[in-house]
Amino acid sequence: MLKKGTKLYSILTGSCPKCHEESMYVDKNPYRRGHLFKMHERCSHCNTKYKIEPSFFYGAMYVSYGVGIAFAVAAFVIARLLIGASLIYTFIAIVATMLGFMPVIIRLSRNIWINLIVKYDPEAKTAQL
Repeated sequence: MLKKGTKLYSILTGSCPKCHEESMYVDKNPYRRGHLFKMHERCSHCNTKYKIEPSFFYGAMYVSYGVGIAFAVAAFVIARLLIGASLIYTFIAIVATMLGFMPVIIRLSRNIWINLIVKYDPEAKTAQL
């Protein structure tokens, strides 16, 4: 079970890496057209700024390579080893997996990247308006 206070909780839910109280994204659904990259500027609970510097999430591109490889390997194992598909159908399964899960991979990569930089703080103060 995912527990608040763990990096895995913040990564998988897309919640604020500092307080875990709200989603970093305007729309939690990554498949909603036009909302994939839309993020709140700051956390309304602890006032953490999500875009720490201009082009901060360019580093997430490096993380997305590893996450994409993990999804591709999973597709290969399922298609080729478990189902026994031919090589061409295995390739098609990998491409379909990568295209279908692209929004999830992008969001996961951003979540991992920001969680590498920002640490969880259970004592994070409520933002002052």
